[in-house]
Amino acid sequence: MSDLNRRDFIRTAGAAGIGASLATLVSSCASTGISRGGRASLIEFKVPPIENVKVAYVGVGGMGSAHVRNLLKIEGCQITAVCDIVPERVERVQKWVQDAGFPKPTGYTRGDWDFQRLCETEDLDLVYTATPWEWHTPVCVAAMKNGKHAATEVNAAFSIEECWELVETAEKTQRHCVMMENCCYDRAEMQILNMVKQGLFGELLHGECGYLHDLRALKFSDGGEGLWRRQWSIMHDANLYPTHGLGPIAQCMDVNRGDAFDYLVSVSSNSRGLYEFAAAHLAPDDPKRQETYKLGDVNTSIIRTKLGKTIIVKHDTNLPRPYSRDILVQGAKGLVRKYPEEKIHIEGKSPGHGWEELSKYNEYDHPLWKAMQERAAGAGHGGMDFIEDYRLIEALRVGRPMDMDVYDAAAWSAVVGLSQQSVARNGRPVDFPDFTRGQWKNPRRLHVMEFAG
Repeated sequence: MSDLNRRDFIRTAGAAGIGASLATLVSSCASTGISRGGRASLIEFKVPPIENVKVAYVGVGGMGSAHVRNLLKIEGCQITAVCDIVPERVERVQKWVQDAGFPKPTGYTRGDWDFQRLCETEDLDLVYTATPWEWHTPVCVAAMKNGKHAATEVNAAFSIEECWELVETAEKTQRHCVMMENCCYDRAEMQILNMVKQGLFGELLHGECGYLHDLRALKFSDGGEGLWRRQWSIMHDANLYPTHGLGPIAQCMDVNRGDAFDYLVSVSSNSRGLYEFAAAHLAPDDPKRQETYKLGDVNTSIIRTKLGKTIIVKHDTNLPRPYSRDILVQGAKGLVRKYPEEKIHIEGKSPGHGWEELSKYNEYDHPLWKAMQERAAGAGHGGMDFIEDYRLIEALRVGRPMDMDVYDAAAWSAVVGLSQQSVARNGRPVDFPDFTRGQWKNPRRLHVMEFAG
């Protein structure tokens, strides 16, 4: 499609003849694996093995520091640069790296955009970021444009434009761009994935998931995520943080590997939680009490896939509630859920119409979890953070495709921008872009399912 921007083309292609020509051209590109602009597809992309992966870390607050500690324990990995707007954080990580027996990494502390200088200057293999959300895409794009692979905390992007920017930059530069969705490596999610792939639930039809987490105190805190996360509640009404629940469900449903997200509808409740929390906990003259919030307290988004599966995705961070990711997977032969308890029902195995404990099926623990649970013990979020970091570095070291690729990062993250559009249109359906340009139709195996222990 030359260097023509397909989104601009579609917006101006009102004539039927132009639309038909576009459809033919896109179909041709998809069938040959060539993406728009002549960029090569990254389906099943891998690079030659890298014996020692040189890493720069951008953003070493809470999650960034946790990932650094994991990386220091993974063989064949060296942190050679670190970037943060707080110099003390950079100095802390430099000391950790030296205490682990490595040379002192170069520090970058000259403000918000100093990661660009890092990417332009350093001899690196990978740039990994855990910055505030609005910086995820800029850091990844800067890394790839300077010849480095990119990895980012969730979400990878927060608008459809950013999703396309990640995909197009990765294809043009032929670099990995990976969203580090740690919940895909939690024990129950991996066990459920293994059971799905072994056919215990039959044909999958429906899933439910979400991010349901009381973050009121965090959003009003004067440090950490409180410095920026509340702003998203002020500025946006959307399903802001979908991937923790959606990633594992998408893997179970072979999204981008034989199926794809087709369209989404999204609605939000009224906004009450942050107002009431501020009234109860902040001083009468605190300026935060004058803020106005767009974010509805509960957003419910419904996705239908190309092959007719349905997924409910919830976002609920402004109300009092226990933590949940609302995981449920349902097929023609049974269903399984994770919250509030891990329960399962399989026709012909479970009694009557009753639930069984998921623990009765521990023979279906994923081989990767069983192999790594001791090494991962003590790491963040029950060990799943270590496993995701290990798989990232291992893929680069052995030269295999990533467990999750740039098309997964874009499709899962696209829920944010699409849900905002749907909410603004009173819940009208919004189509998902096809970031793979038709290649989702080709079934392929999740590489995490190839692990045999």
